[in-house]
Amino acid sequence: MAAMTIELQPGFADKVLSAQSTFRTVMEAMARPGQAMPVLDVVDGPSSMMAGVAALALTLLDQDTPVWLDHAFASAPDVGAWLKFHTGAPIVARPDAATFALIAKPASLPDLASFALGTPEYPDRSTTLIMQVSSLTAGQTFHLRGPGIDGTTALTATIEPCDLFARLSINEALFPRGVDMILVDGRSLVAIPRTTRLASSGV
Repeated sequence: MAAMTIELQPGFADKVLSAQSTFRTVMEAMARPGQAMPVLDVVDGPSSMMAGVAALALTLLDQDTPVWLDHAFASAPDVGAWLKFHTGAPIVARPDAATFALIAKPASLPDLASFALGTPEYPDRSTTLIMQVSSLTAGQTFHLRGPGIDGTTALTATIEPCDLFARLSINEALFPRGVDMILVDGRSLVAIPRTTRLASSGV
């Protein structure tokens, strides 16, 4: 039987400039938690991967950054091949071995304690989760506080799992250890670093 040929989508048109631009967007988002930032650089990724996630993958992943894929991404025939071709990042089977985790279906998000949480000596040796969400403009309103936020900021979003911020309370108990998170809706992203806390929520 002949092997199935997978046609891979291209990466950035200008690899260096686009990666630099997207990296600046990520850094600005981390400095301003809860604020939506546009990913300006266009990339055609696998069909199951939002453009923003594809841009982040091309920017943040390389041969020294192990990545874990949730079941939806891991079972897509083109995702693993696209990531390996464009980034060289090793795909690992265990969440706690990953520097980054790509989550296509966050409703099935594993327990956050299953990811790398860093160590007291090296708290940065933890997993950053990049999650696709339904909306960063409509849904429930979450009021966030923490460094980079003047008082509180409101994030209106449709997020699964619905108890995500309750799960993220693990960061408060573990600090300075913990996980960082980037939520992506199409070509928009919101960063939720480990220092961000839920102040209150409403409809």
